[in-house]
Amino acid sequence: MAFNTEPRYSHGQAPRTAVVLCNLGTPDEATAPALRRYLAEFLGDGRVVEIPKAIWALILHGIILRVRPAKSAAKYASIWTSEGSPLKAWTEKQAILLRGYLGERGHQVTVRYAMRYGNPSMPSVLDELKAQGVTRILILPAYPQYSGTTTASVFDAVAHWGLKTRHLPEFRFINRYHDDPGYIEALAKRVRQHWMHQGQGDHLIMSFHGVPERTLMLGDPYHCECHKTGRLLAERLGLSKDRYTVTFQSRFGKAKWLEPYTEPTLVAKAQAGLKSVDVICPGFTSDCLETLEEIRMEAQEAFKHAGGQQFQYIDCLNDSPDWIRALTDLTERHLQGWPTQQADDPMAWTESRARALAMGAKD
Repeated sequence: MAFNTEPRYSHGQAPRTAVVLCNLGTPDEATAPALRRYLAEFLGDGRVVEIPKAIWALILHGIILRVRPAKSAAKYASIWTSEGSPLKAWTEKQAILLRGYLGERGHQVTVRYAMRYGNPSMPSVLDELKAQGVTRILILPAYPQYSGTTTASVFDAVAHWGLKTRHLPEFRFINRYHDDPGYIEALAKRVRQHWMHQGQGDHLIMSFHGVPERTLMLGDPYHCECHKTGRLLAERLGLSKDRYTVTFQSRFGKAKWLEPYTEPTLVAKAQAGLKSVDVICPGFTSDCLETLEEIRMEAQEAFKHAGGQQFQYIDCLNDSPDWIRALTDLTERHLQGWPTQQADDPMAWTESRARALAMGAKD
């Protein structure tokens, strides 16, 4: 096996620590060619679609990648911003703010963000860190609830990079934080702030990304962790069981996925007489296509068409200070025992904070 060339090593150089915040990914542009590249990588992952590889390759390249890119590009175009993809913009801001918050606590670590699919890719970010002399890396997936389709796939990307690396850094990997008190409180404050400014609907829908039901039967804990997040959030908000519903969105294909499904649930409740509803997506830490287009646009239209009157979408955590503090607490716990004082510039954290603020992050 051929290994990548190692960067120049100086004996006695101090160990350096880095954190990589990894999100799912996004196309580079809201165009059909960009979506074709992105979907080929995303849907070509065996963690995402568990169908025999040869059969799936025929379906993916023979049908899906001929039809879906143009449709998906139109949807992405409806949410694209001057900064590009919302998911990429929010993830970048989170990484910058995380570095700043860690710096304020005395941890001078490098923080980068990566995408499991698309750019910046996990291999390119790990190559960059290794070239900078980083010797310890904490991998922080942007998925609070563990799933083999997401969290485990991030681990795969790191492992595949390691197959071509002679001198491996030391790694730590955060699997889940679905019940982390700081994460739950950040969600609760997001909802309370929305209610304070926009008023409270008659029912709260907590919509999580769906996965095939068979993954639950095969031992994936995602379903249970979503429900625990929902229960803990409801408790923090003082909601009784009849005032909220946990649902699952973003179905793909004809197989049965985790139920209840988000949009049909909204339609049924509207038809049953529910007039106002609030919707939050706790499993997404950054607003993206699935929250802004699928929920804020499509689901709202379906709810109102079925007789509902008021639909309020509650933003994801994004750059909320409560969320960044929770993310910092989580990171700090997992950094324990590693040296975190080797920053090249002792004022790097202030620069990170200033850069994030210049990009529009709230403080």
